[in-house]
Amino acid sequence: MLLNGSNIEQTRSYNRRVVLEAVRLTGPISRAEIARATSLSPQTVSNIARELETLGLLRDDGRRRIKRGQPPKDLTINPDGGYTVGLQIDREHLIAVLVNLTGDLLQRRDIVVEDPVPERSLPLMAAVVGEIVAAANLARERVFGVGVVMPGPFDVDGLTSVGPTTLPGWSGVDVGEALSRLVGLPVLVENDATAAAVGERFYGAARDLQHFYYLFIGTGLGSGMILEGQPYKGAWGNAGEIGHMIVMPGGKDCPCGNQGCLEQYVSLHAALQTLRAAGKPVHSAEDIARLYDDRDPDLDGWIDLAAAQLRTAITGIENLFDPESILIGGYLPDNVMQALMARLEPLNPSVSNRRNRQRPRLTRATAGTAATALGAAVLPLFEMMSPSLQVLLKSDRNGQR
Repeated sequence: MLLNGSNIEQTRSYNRRVVLEAVRLTGPISRAEIARATSLSPQTVSNIARELETLGLLRDDGRRRIKRGQPPKDLTINPDGGYTVGLQIDREHLIAVLVNLTGDLLQRRDIVVEDPVPERSLPLMAAVVGEIVAAANLARERVFGVGVVMPGPFDVDGLTSVGPTTLPGWSGVDVGEALSRLVGLPVLVENDATAAAVGERFYGAARDLQHFYYLFIGTGLGSGMILEGQPYKGAWGNAGEIGHMIVMPGGKDCPCGNQGCLEQYVSLHAALQTLRAAGKPVHSAEDIARLYDDRDPDLDGWIDLAAAQLRTAITGIENLFDPESILIGGYLPDNVMQALMARLEPLNPSVSNRRNRQRPRLTRATAGTAATALGAAVLPLFEMMSPSLQVLLKSDRNGQR
């Protein structure tokens, strides 16, 4: 679904994003088709398209073949019109990627880190940004920014420095400002699940969805919410910490201080803990994949329990947010993820039970284990290209032209 533009002159910043969104979603597309799809005037579209071509963001895709009349010129996103860097850091790894405007992966680095405290990690992050930009032989001005994803929650008393998913020592650190000073580029920071949701919205399974919920099964369990095409972050950037929703009162202890939190049953960490308790020497997702191929009964039991708890959570998500679909992705092995999603059926009744559904209630995310790093790289693109009400209101307030 495309958003309508506004023909008021001071909303040009918003309208540029509307045009970019139209081309990104439906290109190759002619100027006349953009005007019809967005309710912008043909002249407005023509002016914006010319400006975006000059900036290198759009390119002429040639004339379409038609039987009669003057064939229209089609526009597409110019892949080489700009580039962004994505950084994903957790307790053990730093992953860096470089992508172009159409999301093609141009460079990737995987670095093992030990004790990833800010004073060591920030210089390392800056160095790898410089390395992959230099390796791609890019002009620095064509790199629009850097996205950073880190495990949440951020700056929450009792939660930020405990548990297998968090990064001790980062509380109170303004990562965006500190890294921006080192690399000389704009830096956006987001939690891993929200970044993965943004990546799916831009290039993945949710590119045609405006309202969806992303369940990210990583070391813990997080989620990202896209409402009206925009990520919902909450008052302090911690919306979506569904892993700490209590599903089994008096259940397993959680580092957050509660008992029976969902991620103690549905997460990569929960699967590993269950299997280790059963005497299985597992250390990674690859070990879990092999056990599934061997039809291990303890893994099968974990999948059953995880599906039961997750099914209940999905009912709550649907009744609260009424999403077009719930995406599921993350770090579980592909065979285990498929089995888990299969055992979620049949889903419980909820407001999502509709005979006229265009999408299934559950959708498999497409970015796989690289979702967070690619989502990080998408953050600057999303900030630059995605239409939002906030941009329109800001333009109207400031009279930007």
